[in-house]
Amino acid sequence: MTLTAAPLTGCVTVHGERALIPSVTKAEAGQALERFTEVNNEANKNLDAKLIATVESGPLGAVDGAGLRARNTVAPGGNPDFKALGLGDPRFLIPRQVGWPKWFVADVAPELGGSGTGTNRWLMVFERGGAREAWRVSYVASVRASAVPEFTRDAQGYVEPVAAEGSGLVVDPGELGGAYTGYLAKGDAKDASVFAPGSSTSELVTSRAKNARTAQSATQYADQPATEGDFAPLGLRTKDGGALVFFATHHTAKITMLRPGVTPQVDTYTRALMTGTPKQSVTLGRVARQTVLVPAEKDGGGQVVFLTRTVGLVAARGE
Repeated sequence: MTLTAAPLTGCVTVHGERALIPSVTKAEAGQALERFTEVNNEANKNLDAKLIATVESGPLGAVDGAGLRARNTVAPGGNPDFKALGLGDPRFLIPRQVGWPKWFVADVAPELGGSGTGTNRWLMVFERGGAREAWRVSYVASVRASAVPEFTRDAQGYVEPVAAEGSGLVVDPGELGGAYTGYLAKGDAKDASVFAPGSSTSELVTSRAKNARTAQSATQYADQPATEGDFAPLGLRTKDGGALVFFATHHTAKITMLRPGVTPQVDTYTRALMTGTPKQSVTLGRVARQTVLVPAEKDGGGQVVFLTRTVGLVAARGE
């Protein structure tokens, strides 16, 4: 992106790859939101994974792309129950940034089929890797309106992005994925002190332990952080000194049936994504996107609180 000013001494060009400038103008952000809404509706109506890839990337694009491929296999004629998505009352959270990629957040009110979806707001992260690239959405979080925090803003109203390292938070955004997947794998007291208890943390660890072995099956779990490219974590500084952070993780579950001759049961959409034949086991690959509040490290810090966690199937293998 290039911005040009014309002072009395002549023209000066400000380059987005070297100068600290807003990641986008409000007008451009509005256009990106309109384009996303239009293409998203067309892609979901026709179950077109290639089309959705033009407006989505990262963890959102991985899950939605796989979902549309599976649904298109099951219903190649399109979605007969399609309801158009509307995104109203946009409030743009625009940071100043140097270099690429650049990103911003749209805080919007979703409507489905002409009706509101309640009191929730959608926080949508738009990213692009260069001035010639289109904006694509990598994260969407559905958050109660009352839970959307107040953000730190400068005199011009621009929000403050949080660095991946050296953030002054109890966990740096760049380390969140590793800390979280380590917690899921171990669930010990040290890890538990970092994350507040809840459905995405303590309850998930308990559920996994309960389902790891039953009379019918054994399940092995493997988790990895996702930190590269458009899967990288992103955060905005909040007024209390903490941050709202978006981050992604990869999760694999291998389910093996214990009794000879008993095959794993999979639904139609999972089978549409599956390679191999599920004779005794099935391995499910999922991508999760998380939205959390991370407190500042000063004054004793606190625990990471999950606002949302959304998990989607991206691959399946039968053996």
